[in-house]
Amino acid sequence: MKKLFLLTFAFLLSLAAEAQIATPAPSPFSKLEQKVGLTDVTVEYSRPSMRGRKIFGELESYGELWRTGANARTKITFSDDVKVAGQTLAAGSYALYTKPGQQSWEIYFYTEADGGGYPQEWDDSKVAAKTTVDAYQLPVDIETFTITLDDLTNSSALLGLMWERTYVGIPLEFPTDKKVSKSIESVMAGSPTANDYFGAAVYYASEDKDIAQADKWMDKAIEMTDEPAFWQLRQQSLIKAKVGDKKAAIKAAKASLAKAKEAGNDDYIKMNTDSLKEWGAK
Repeated sequence: MKKLFLLTFAFLLSLAAEAQIATPAPSPFSKLEQKVGLTDVTVEYSRPSMRGRKIFGELESYGELWRTGANARTKITFSDDVKVAGQTLAAGSYALYTKPGQQSWEIYFYTEADGGGYPQEWDDSKVAAKTTVDAYQLPVDIETFTITLDDLTNSSALLGLMWERTYVGIPLEFPTDKKVSKSIESVMAGSPTANDYFGAAVYYASEDKDIAQADKWMDKAIEMTDEPAFWQLRQQSLIKAKVGDKKAAIKAAKASLAKAKEAGNDDYIKMNTDSLKEWGAK
C-alpha cells in the first residue's frame, strides 16, 4: 500500500510540474518586416501599453536613456548598408535606444543588438550612428507603443515611433539607386529583353534620371513586344509627355485607352482619359 501511495504521489507531482498556466504578456512581442526599395528591414520589439499611466515625463523620464520598447532590446536589422543623418549603418542588426525630450529625441543605433533591455555599461564606441529628431504632438492617444516604417519611397523611409501623444520620425536612406543602376548597366551590356528595357525605362522616368534614355528604352520595349498591354502603353505615353513629345504621348494614350476598355480596367480608362484631356487630345 505504501509503495502504491508513493507511486501515485509521484505521478501527481509529475502532472503538476508539467501543467503551466498560459497568460498573455503585458508587453507582447511584435515583428515588423518591410522592404524599402531593394532593402529588407526587420524590427523586433515588445509593445508596452499606457494602462492609464502618464508615459513621457513620468514613466519614461525626459533626457534619460530608454530601451524604446519593453523587455529585450528593440532590434532593427538591415540587409544593406543604410544611412542615418549622413552616417552609414553597415548591413546587420542594431539595438535602438532613445532619449525622449519634450521638443526632440536623441536616437542611438547600438551595435550590441542582443541581450536585456540595457547594456551593463554603456559604450560610446558601440554607437554606430546617432541623431536628433523633432517630436510631434498627436491629436489622440496611442495606447500601445508602435514602431512603423512610413513615407516609403524607393530610396527612403521614416522609422516612426508612436506612443501616448508623441510621434518621432527617424529618416533613413537606402542604396536603391546604386543597386538598380548597377543592375541596369550590367543587363544592358548583355542581351536585354523587352521586359528589361521596359523596367529600366520606367525606373529612369520615376526617378527623374535621363528621360531621353528612358524614352529610347521604352520605344525598344514596345517594338520588341508583339501585343503591348494597356499598362505598357500607359507608361510609354507618360514618358513621351515627359520628354516633350505630346503627339506621341497622345497616340500611346489612345492605344492604352482602347486596350483598357477591352480589358474592362476602369482605373486605366480614367487615367488615360484624364491625360488625354490634359494634353489637349482631339
